[in-house]
Amino acid sequence: MRIVILGAGQVGSSVAHHLSGEGSNEITLVDLREDLLRKLQDLLDIRTVRGNAALPSVLQSAGVDQADMLIALTSSDEVNFLACEVANALFRVPIKVARIRSAAYLNHPHLFAPEALAVDVLINPEQLVTDYILRVIENVGASQVVDFADGLVRLVAVRAYRGGPLVGQRLRTLSEHMPGIETRVAAIFRHQRPILPEGDTVVEPGDEVFFIIARQHIQAMMGELRRLERPLKRIIVAGGGNIGTRLTQALAGDYQVKVIEKDRERARVAAERMPRTVVLTGDAGDEELLREENIEHTDLFCAVTNDDEANILSAMLARTLGARLVLALVNRPAYVGLVEEGRIDIAVSPQQATISGLLAHIRRGNVVKVHSLRHGTAEAIEAVVPTDRPNPRLVGRRVEQIPLPRGASITALVRGERLLAAHHDSRVEAGDHVILFLTDRRRIQEVERLFQSGVKPT
Repeated sequence: MRIVILGAGQVGSSVAHHLSGEGSNEITLVDLREDLLRKLQDLLDIRTVRGNAALPSVLQSAGVDQADMLIALTSSDEVNFLACEVANALFRVPIKVARIRSAAYLNHPHLFAPEALAVDVLINPEQLVTDYILRVIENVGASQVVDFADGLVRLVAVRAYRGGPLVGQRLRTLSEHMPGIETRVAAIFRHQRPILPEGDTVVEPGDEVFFIIARQHIQAMMGELRRLERPLKRIIVAGGGNIGTRLTQALAGDYQVKVIEKDRERARVAAERMPRTVVLTGDAGDEELLREENIEHTDLFCAVTNDDEANILSAMLARTLGARLVLALVNRPAYVGLVEEGRIDIAVSPQQATISGLLAHIRRGNVVKVHSLRHGTAEAIEAVVPTDRPNPRLVGRRVEQIPLPRGASITALVRGERLLAAHHDSRVEAGDHVILFLTDRRRIQEVERLFQSGVKPT
């Protein structure tokens, strides 16, 4: 796929890194910063173009006239808008994606109607991150929670601890532990290495277990792997910017929330937008302030400022002072894995949330939803089995007969409103939503081809 990415900032460079690593994409990255482009070109197998991303001549140089997709991820909403308009009017690019952050635009959805601006896919990273955090808060104890089948089922990642009923047991005993509940362990990561689970696989303490289940049964499955956390009540949000404000507004009705914001003007604006929430002006890394706000009685501390180091240090301090759980927003991909191995319970990457929002529009072959997992090393995919031209490699076949690439497994089928845990003898029908787990992204093309309409049997 030929993809032109505008903007080589943290999000743009992360998307370029992710997509270029698949080998099947031709990536061109456009930015004004020549030093940054040179560094990325040395690191990645991509082409770079220096220039103003909204200019027709620059887009022409980037090969937009031959592109399958334009992804506008600059720091300027206006440049992203204009680039999409130019790409549509002059070059007829099939798919145009724009990152839009300003509420002044987002509050007017008619702007993005098909007959209005030439934006096919709207990406709002702040909302994607907020939704991600809310799912984790709803399922306290999970490190990652993603939706499939319009929210009917979820894939959940949780760390197994000694004492969980399933820990130390073979996976084939899961049906005995949870009779009548459809669930399937999709993957296990042990010492950072993936294990595709079999019936004889034994869950060990410290394993990161990914399981698929209907959302109403998540807590029951988590109870098999670890001691269930008591519900959250008191939450401190460090950061009164876009994400902090969105998160607080979503939480305020169900939790006791306080906001700490260092910038006095931003704190004033946040207080005006959230009149029923306590907004404090101060440094979330100030030990005295945290003690005054009873950090030892806080159930969750969320550090969501735009400063990675401040988020990491304040979250670590909050944990040291007695906060039950801590979450940190971390932009630099290299930091995410490191902080989760330390004293921080959950590290949230805006780049990974954005990439997940993009992937479903990049994937081919009836793929309808994609989630990037484990900092981009794995993917969970929802694909629909075509009904118009039945695929003989899928329809009527047992799961064990389907020619999946190495590192891929079918974990569940959603048929109508029913979740069916996929076993070796489960049969796939036309119209099924198939949930797959892929530990090697280099094999994604094989998965895409498998779910194309009318593919001849091999």
